[in-house]
Amino acid sequence: MVCWALRRVGLARAHLARKASGVCRGHEHQPLGPRPAAPGAPGSAVELLGKSYPQDDYSNLTRKVLSKVGRNLHNQPQHPLWLLKERVKQHFYAQYPGRAGTPLFSVYDDLSPVVTTWQNFDSLLIPADHPSRKKGDNYFLNATHMLRAHTSAHQWDLLRAGLDAFLVVGDVYRRDQIDAQHYPVFHQLEAVRLFSRHQLFAGIKDGENLQLFEQSSRSAHKQETHTLEATKLVEFDLKQTLTRLMTHIFGDGLDVRWVDCYFPFTHPSFEMEINFHGEWLEVLGCGVMEQQLVNSAGAQDRIGWAFGLGLERLAMILYDIPDIRLFWSQDERFLKQFRVPDINQKVTFQPLSKYPAVINDISFWLPRENYTENDFYDLVRTIGGDLVEKVDLIDKFEHPKAHRVPVCQRVSCCRCGGARQASLN
Repeated sequence: MVCWALRRVGLARAHLARKASGVCRGHEHQPLGPRPAAPGAPGSAVELLGKSYPQDDYSNLTRKVLSKVGRNLHNQPQHPLWLLKERVKQHFYAQYPGRAGTPLFSVYDDLSPVVTTWQNFDSLLIPADHPSRKKGDNYFLNATHMLRAHTSAHQWDLLRAGLDAFLVVGDVYRRDQIDAQHYPVFHQLEAVRLFSRHQLFAGIKDGENLQLFEQSSRSAHKQETHTLEATKLVEFDLKQTLTRLMTHIFGDGLDVRWVDCYFPFTHPSFEMEINFHGEWLEVLGCGVMEQQLVNSAGAQDRIGWAFGLGLERLAMILYDIPDIRLFWSQDERFLKQFRVPDINQKVTFQPLSKYPAVINDISFWLPRENYTENDFYDLVRTIGGDLVEKVDLIDKFEHPKAHRVPVCQRVSCCRCGGARQASLN
């Protein structure tokens, strides 16, 4: 549900000079997963989570990414992502009891990250020409299967199963830039709630005369099939739910604001921002679910909302963790800081190292075609692993006669949170 901005620049036939902090060799853990054969190699396949997936021209998984599948940081007790997930669960269980005192919201935190392209895109009404479908931004096992790019990939199936209130937590995968805020694997928490006519209008004056649906025109404030009254009540419940959640996590007195935005699967849609230590920070995306999606899943008599948040994003703010790579650290000095007797206990991360980065320059030629910036990021991560801190584009050049593209890459080396450093020769 978290909206991704597609800021990719085609770099074929352009000279790149990059500044990258943190690439080192010789100190990366051995991959935990299998090494895939060359994409599209005849008869080759990727073995993942007990299943075999034949490769084709779409296959673009790297050893680095495969090694992360199955780690499930959000399910490792006392990990900071686990702590945050448990705090959200605790809040929803306490605030939203169902019948007979059982929780209203079901929680699914062990669904397979391998989904079909239909689940990841089509079920969510993402248009065929939408830029989020690009091979350069996703990890494909083949043309029909991929590693989910968002936990929303499970929305349709859970709705189809008859659920009307649930949380989904899991690892998601996107090819992305290299810096302290981005990583090819991160974790999302998704929530969906549907309302019947009786549930939505209960306690509302003259509610028995109000309707969920009508046939009208779409506007900035509502969908063509929703009444304005129903839309406003769903929107109010959504924003109230999220405000209570953020207050539970960050404390009382939290300033919140809502920014209109666009998602293919909700309308109207919003981003929630909180004022934390004097700075406005975007923490999640949300909105009123597209009725076409709800109808296709068999819940034609319901209307609902959905939201999704990045666990790393919130944990970095809450625990003052400066670099997203730290979540994958197995350094005891990092992990022991989050072994607390109470999941609500305040924790402030203490840095492990003050060593500066080591900078080196490398040069190479870009291929003439079929190249994206994320190809280079995946290469750097495969070789340098989590020692890579940041990669920045600082220059471009194309030879006026040869039309070839030489690249000078500036690389620096620093172990995230640790004390070991090395040079890239």
